[in-house]
Amino acid sequence: MLSDPLFLLAAFSAFAVLGVLLVGVGGFAKGGEFNRRNGNRMMRYRLVAQAIAVALIVLFVFVRSRGA
Repeated sequence: MLSDPLFLLAAFSAFAVLGVLLVGVGGFAKGGEFNRRNGNRMMRYRLVAQAIAVALIVLFVFVRSRGA
C-alpha cells in the first residue's frame, strides 16, 4: 500500500488537514492578533483541505474495490 501513489496522496492530504487544524486551534487558544486576522481563514482552509482529503480517500477506496 505504501507504494500506491494515490494512497500516499490521500495520506498526505489527511496530514495537511491535521496541520491546518492544529494551526487554527492553536491560534484560537492563544487568541490575540493572529486569531483575529486568521481564525476564520484557517478554518476555511481546513474545510477545503478536508473536502479534498475525503474525496481522495473515497477515490482510493473506489479504485481499490475495482481491483486495480
